[in-house]
Amino acid sequence: MKYQWVVLTVTTVGILMAGIDSRIVIIGLPQVASALGADVEQAIWFTQSYVLGTTIALLLIGRITDIIGRVKIYTLGFTIFTLGSALTSLSRTPLQFILFRAIQGIGAGMLFTNSLAIVVDATPKRELGFALGVNQTAFRFGAMAGLTVSGLILSFLDWRALFYLNVPIGIFGTIWAHRRLKEMAKLETGAKIDFFGFIAFSISLLTFLLALTYQAYGLSEQFTVYCFFIISVITAVVFILHERRQLYPLLDFGLFRIREFTGGIIALMLNAVAWGAMLLLISLYFQLILDLSPLDAGIRMIPFDGAFLICGLISGRLSDKYGHLPFTTLGLALMSLSLYALSTLTQATSFLHIIVYLVALGIGCGGFVSPNMSSIMSSVPAERRGIASAVRATAFNVGFVISLNLAISIMTFTVPFSIATKILLSINGIGISRADKMLFMKGLNNTYLWLAVINSAAIPPSVLRGNGRKIKSGKIQ
Repeated sequence: MKYQWVVLTVTTVGILMAGIDSRIVIIGLPQVASALGADVEQAIWFTQSYVLGTTIALLLIGRITDIIGRVKIYTLGFTIFTLGSALTSLSRTPLQFILFRAIQGIGAGMLFTNSLAIVVDATPKRELGFALGVNQTAFRFGAMAGLTVSGLILSFLDWRALFYLNVPIGIFGTIWAHRRLKEMAKLETGAKIDFFGFIAFSISLLTFLLALTYQAYGLSEQFTVYCFFIISVITAVVFILHERRQLYPLLDFGLFRIREFTGGIIALMLNAVAWGAMLLLISLYFQLILDLSPLDAGIRMIPFDGAFLICGLISGRLSDKYGHLPFTTLGLALMSLSLYALSTLTQATSFLHIIVYLVALGIGCGGFVSPNMSSIMSSVPAERRGIASAVRATAFNVGFVISLNLAISIMTFTVPFSIATKILLSINGIGISRADKMLFMKGLNNTYLWLAVINSAAIPPSVLRGNGRKIKSGKIQ
């Protein structure tokens, strides 16, 4: 077997696991919260701690991989992810669950960041779109499948089984990665790591995400939210000024002089904001409006999953031949139309119409993802792929967090916060009145409409990036 296929197989397993666990708790949130005696705020952090753990360390991870090697960090990430999964399954208190999910998220971030760079290092450019299509489609497919898998597991087993599954797969993946992967990257041996920059960036990102979360869920007074935003802005300015004076910066701002890279990152983040909440919203629609079980709701999302998976592979292969522009542009446009169609859903909408909307959304999403990834990663110098992948992953994760919080904020303009909280934490139509359901449906429609607008905003930067610049090792022309 060619080494590039070994790399693709190993990294796809890791990225699939990371994707599954990014969403596997959503359906099981009521069961976990009830079993551990968690309150509303703690239950929210059951999902947010994983995303925060994944996001905060990405730039540091990306920088370290450019210095000491991608394979070492990827293998270590598999180990940490597996350990975090095992510890999460053994949690006895809400605080333990939150902490262990954060550890699991850090491991997932190491997998998420390095899988892309390892694949790019090992794959010829003429086949890169297909390889990245397989790899990155696995993550988003895993994120979608997490809802279905959790519904299936919870139909027969205890919530702890959601994390038992990761342990044997994680052990196998760690050993497999250690034995089969080899370092192919050109490393910056001897370069220093900017820990001050990491601390400033982490504080800025953490306080920004905390502010968004507290604002969306109404967990504190507005003064606290404003304080978080102010701290975030101040530390962001400190980070930027500090980085521009460093010989070995944590974040190479020269990357943003590459039009293809910057356009792809902006389009990716806007798309993540529009796409991230879709899974939860459609799951709530199936369960709350149509009164379906978690398992039935997951099964009805399969048309989206299938269309996304197939189109992601096809668009990746075709973009190697025809370039990214036709696929990223048409993919984003189709996603926007599909999100608009979902904003017209009612309780009486036929399942045939829903299937058409979900398939169209899957085709659009699949058409955008892998060509965009290929465009971003192939536009940077080889020795900057670790940090470039980290920037891409950070933009994607921040977009995901913003998406969920933004969706909840939009819904609370229509649905009273007390009702929205009851709905979001119950994920169960029983005990919710018809009037509340109709009010929730109106909020759902408004949210989908705004997500369609945000996704449409990703089209201009995606188009304007052009065909990119030529790259010579270590220099951006």
